[in-house]
Parts: sequence; structure tokens; C-alpha cells
Amino acid sequence: MSKQEALALAQERELDLVEISPEANPPVCKIVNWGKFNYQRTKQLQKNRKTAKVLEMKQMRFGLKIGEHDLAIKMGKVKKFLETGHKVKITLFYRGREQAHKEIGFKLAEKVILDFGDTIVVDQQPQLAGKQLSFVIRHNPSHKPTTNKTSDGGASDAKVENS
Repeated sequence: MSKQEALALAQERELDLVEISPEANPPVCKIVNWGKFNYQRTKQLQKNRKTAKVLEMKQMRFGLKIGEHDLAIKMGKVKKFLETGHKVKITLFYRGREQAHKEIGFKLAEKVILDFGDTIVVDQQPQLAGKQLSFVIRHNPSHKPTTNKTSDGGASDAKVENS
């Protein structure tokens, strides 16, 4: 209907004519109570903001001379961050004369990536910036975890005797 007809109909019903989609051809309008419409829209936006999951970028720092056990502990923490849905920025820092051996950092970064295998996606490849080598990883959503459960719900065939 024409703009004049829509305005006349809105005034007859004592409501407002609200343009919903001005870029559409023809523009889409709605006859509503503007106060109620605006209130509901505001409440919906607040609800969406409240339910939106805010993901943080977690960071884990490694030295080049990190031991195997220390590396395993930090990898466990990184795994927990990934399982909760966070992205993780891993930073390897060089101290003093370690900067002469930049390949050691790249080997350690490659080891970390290979240890996680297909459970992660590398968002940012390892890159050197000053005294730090950093890269960003996140959980791979297409990865399906494998479980080793038995068909009878996890119960074993062992019998327990009471004496």
C-alpha cells in the first residue's frame, strides 16, 4: 500500500508507522505501538548480550630451555584452556645468547603443534617478533574425541569374591 494509506491506517488505530527495512524495495513498514516495540527490542538486545559467550585469549609462555616435565604441565593447562573454548597464544621467549639459535624456538613450536595433533587449529603460524616467537591455536571443532568404553557401560568382566 502507499505511504499515505499506511499513515492513515496507523492514525486510525492510534498506533505508529515504523520503518523496519528502509533499504528493501519497496521499504517494509509495520504499524505498532512505538514505545512497546522499542522496549521489547531493547530487552531482546540485553538478553542477547547476557547470553553471548565472551572468549578470552589465554597466553602461555615457554622458555627455550624448558624441561620435558615442565612442558607437559604447561601443555596440560593449555589443553584445559582449549577445552573451555578459549584461544591460546603461546609465546616462546629468547634470553641473551639464545637469540643466536632461533631454530630451537621454531622446533619447540613445531613440537607443541604436533603434540596436539588434529585436536587444534593454528590460527596464527609461529612468527618471530624481537625476542619472542609466538603463535595462536584454538580447539578444532571438527575433531571427534575417541573414547575407550566397553559395550556394557564400562563394567569389567572381573569378579570380586568376598571371603
